Amino acid sequence: MASESHSSTEYIKHHLQNLTFGELPDGSLGLAQTSEQAQAMGFWAINIDTVIISFILGSIFLYLFAKIAKNSTSNTPEGGQNFVEWIIEFIDDSVRGSFTGKNPLVAPLALTIFIWIFLMNLMDLVPVDYLPGLATALGIPFLKVVPTTDPNATFGMSIAVFVLVVYYSIKVKGAAGFAGELTLQPFSSDNPVIKGIFVPINLFLEGVNLIAKPISLSLRLFGNMYAGEMIFVLLAIMGGSFAAANMGGSSVLFGSQILLSLAWAIFHILIITLQAFIFMTLTIVYLDMAHQEHH
Repeated sequence: MASESHSSTEYIKHHLQNLTFGELPDGSLGLAQTSEQAQAMGFWAINIDTVIISFILGSIFLYLFAKIAKNSTSNTPEGGQNFVEWIIEFIDDSVRGSFTGKNPLVAPLALTIFIWIFLMNLMDLVPVDYLPGLATALGIPFLKVVPTTDPNATFGMSIAVFVLVVYYSIKVKGAAGFAGELTLQPFSSDNPVIKGIFVPINLFLEGVNLIAKPISLSLRLFGNMYAGEMIFVLLAIMGGSFAAANMGGSSVLFGSQILLSLAWAIFHILIITLQAFIFMTLTIVYLDMAHQEHH
């Protein structure tokens, strides 16, 4: 029983460990062969699998949409063009419903965020052993195929959104207006002494609110996708245990595991779509708030 628990723990560790490049214990640069080596590499390590898979999925998105746009016609849309126009119309309606300013960047940004995150989340539906097993056969120690289960990826995207929010806040309101937004609300007074007392309080409250945006944006996506991947891994362990069991009724248990995996996969389709939509919608809302001037 202890050995089975140990092997299950190792299995989970292997599937949730990124392929990490950084400084090895001997001072050279290379790929971590164990999770301990990956952790020891520190802040400047690079998760190669996250970078490569994200780049491939982003390239697929750009290629397909550019190809369909190039071959589009003014006639009744069919096939891929119909699908792309439906997606663009859906994004356009979302932007019009949440963004009150005028900025030609917002709609393309929302489209990119939604499709890219959806494709990264969609990798969670690939059977958990296929690509990591192929990587192991090729001599690659680890392969984590869902980029959004890596907090580096989700924080990277949310920080990019945060930079845009700060940039447009300063551009639209001016440096003084942005500083006033952080220091003169929510508490204010006509008395200059009391107003001066409120400044650090407002700065603390508004500063926390500002910093919380990228943190909540990234952790929400990471937490939901990481939990979903963990459930798939646990279901795979259950299936392996049932298949290895040499007892009466094991076929029934194995069939139950297949049904559980299928049910979770169908439900997870809703999760991966919803998480992409939430990230996109919050980005639009945050940029809308950055374009609003407070008086």
